[in-house]
This record gives sequence, C-alpha cells and structure tokens, in this order.
Amino acid sequence: MEIFYLYNMEDPIIIAENISKLFHLSHEGNQKYTALRDVLANRIKNIFKSKAETGESEDFWALRDLTFNITKGDRVGIIGRNGAGKSTLLKLLSRISEPSSGKITIKGRVASLLEVGTGFHPELTGRENIYLNGAILGMTRAEIKSKFDEIVDFAEIEKFLDTPVKRYSSGMYVRLAFAVAAHLEPEILIIDEVLAVGDAQFQKKCLGKMDDVSKKDGRTVLFVSHNMDVVANLCNKSIYLKRGEMMMYDDTRLVIDSYLRDNKTIDNKIGIVDVTKPKILNIELDPMELINGNLKVTVEYNWPLDINPNVGLTFSTMYGATIYGTNFKMHHNDSLDVHTKHGIATFFVENIPLHSGSYNISVYLGDGYQDLDIKFDALTFDFISNSGIINPYSHQIIGPLNFPATWELKAVK
Repeated sequence: MEIFYLYNMEDPIIIAENISKLFHLSHEGNQKYTALRDVLANRIKNIFKSKAETGESEDFWALRDLTFNITKGDRVGIIGRNGAGKSTLLKLLSRISEPSSGKITIKGRVASLLEVGTGFHPELTGRENIYLNGAILGMTRAEIKSKFDEIVDFAEIEKFLDTPVKRYSSGMYVRLAFAVAAHLEPEILIIDEVLAVGDAQFQKKCLGKMDDVSKKDGRTVLFVSHNMDVVANLCNKSIYLKRGEMMMYDDTRLVIDSYLRDNKTIDNKIGIVDVTKPKILNIELDPMELINGNLKVTVEYNWPLDINPNVGLTFSTMYGATIYGTNFKMHHNDSLDVHTKHGIATFFVENIPLHSGSYNISVYLGDGYQDLDIKFDALTFDFISNSGIINPYSHQIIGPLNFPATWELKAVK
C-alpha cells in the first residue's frame, strides 16, 4: 500500500486511484481419512462439484478499481447494501488494511470509529485511553490535556473515567470513542455504523458534532449508514457502492435517489396468492393529474368476506420518513359497498403541498382484523412542484412539505 502525505492545501485531502481489495476464501473439504480408491473416486466426483464443496480456495473482490477525490471540508456518505464493500473501503482509508492494488494518497491525521472498542485497550481506564488515542494521533500531552474536559463532558462518563473500559457498556464505549475521535482534531474523521449502538439523544448529539467539525472547522468526514435520512441531512456528497464497485459519486441527493431506485422492490401490479385474504389487483396513479399538481390514486381489490372493508394510503419520502396517512373511513364514517366484493377505491387531493422530489405510497386494505389487514409498498412517483422554488439565499429546500404561507415583517423602534 502506497501512502503519501501532501502539504499543498489546494490538493484534495484524500485521493484514491484504482484501489481494489482481493480476499482469498478457502473452503475446507472433507478431512477424514480415505483410502487411495476413495481419493481417485473423489477426484472424479470433484469435477462436477463447486469450489466450496471440493475444499479449494476462490478469489473474492471486495472492492474493484475505485477512483475518487475528497477535498477538505467534504462530508461524504458511503451507502450500499450489506456486503457492498463499505466497511472494507473505510479500513483501507484508515490504514487498517492495505489495498491489493491501487494507490491511496492522504494528507493529515485520520481518526476512525469503525466498530465498538476500536483503538481502546480494554485493561486501561477511560482516562488512560484518551491519552493513548491522542498519542496515536500524534498529539502532545499538552494538546490532549487542553481537550480532555470537553471529551469527558461530551461522552458523559465522568463517573466512570477511572474504570477500565472493559467494564463499559457498548453505549459507553461508543460515547467515549466518538468523543475522542471528534475532539482530538484529526483532519479526517471516519465513522462507520457504530453510532447506532448509542441512544437517540446521543446519535443526534454526534451528528451535530460531525456537522460542526466539518462546516466550522473545515475537517473532512466520511460516514457510513443505512439511514438515508441522516446521510441526506449530514453529507454533501456520497459514494454508492454495489458489489465492490463504485456506481456513483456525486451530490448526496442524486446518489441516494439512484441507490433507492436501484434497490426498490416496488411494483404497480400486486396480488396475493391466498384467496382467503384481501387481494389488491391493481394500483394506479394518474400522471395527468400529477402534472397539474394533483394526486389521484385508484386501488382495485377483491374482498373475500361480507364485512365492511377499508382502504388506506400512507405517503413517505424516498428516505423512509412518513409524512401523511389517510383511509376511507377516516373521511367517511360509512363503509365501501359490502355487496361488491370486487371494487375500486379512488383517492384524490387537489394541489398537493409537496416540494419537488420522489415519494412512496403504501396501500392498506383491511378492516381492523389482524388476519385480514394487509399493507403493500405499492408505488413510487416523482413530483415537480410548480411553487417549490429553491430559496436563493440558502439554496436548499427544508423538508418535503410545501405549505402556502405569508410572512409579515415589522420594524420595532
């Protein structure tokens, strides 16, 4: 692995050039004693077996030919399905492992939080591990001491500061590890999904800190998460990995949209095999109404029993955040026609208050009985708002909803 430290501030802080990572996977075959005739017979059988069955080794490329530049102050999300190579990439950038080929150029100190306990000695206390990590990052004792109180306060472990960290809970471990990584002023902060171990309040605190160190201090953050809403709000750029290959590296909103579309399992035609349960035959969205800023959804269904059915819709962003839910009985106290087991329910709303973007609609069919209630991820649609003008000052739209509103400003003497 070639690592060069550059000191020209105009250059990118991380340069990855055609980096690949190869693992040799060995499969142990049958180890019992065999006679010569068994060996010969097995050799013939192995012709028709896979490598895993024969005990041979095979090559697995965790990453293939990744090339990208990351500049100072960038907040880069790394997304992809499990096994896409996200953690492997972070380990290469953290210098924990070496690429099989390619070159990585890094300028500045790197602090990594890749899994619970990384970089900590279990027999040392929290206090000792703070100094140990600072020393590993190349900081002097005086520099560490100047940040010590901030670290302890952020981690909220003052009571257990002189306790060996092997006695810490996983949440305490992560709180201290993140506090050390964020406060000891590395130029590059690399965070894997370990923040999920912490509670919601601490996660929010960590995300705020990462935002601060990037925007205010100009430090670079690399962040892996399956929470697309968090990635969208924290990161200005993102890398989308798929089976070890980089599919896209661009503005976060564009990358997340590509990732979700590539991995969606949504179908407009949905049916259930079990004839004893409600069955949705078809779900359609009227595109002409959508162009006019309205939303019209029709749901065709079959109902097996002579009871009062109900049809509902739930709207969510492409990042999974629910923004609205409704159903027929919520707006009409009477039911659908119980004598028509084959029916069509229509939902219509005029001037939908949405900003431009991609949205999901889930359909509910049931009547409050657990064995009859069914929910489907039905369809996705893109909406271009006529009034969703981006603020020329902030250059961003906050949230999915676009309510009509007026402002009034008065000067107070």
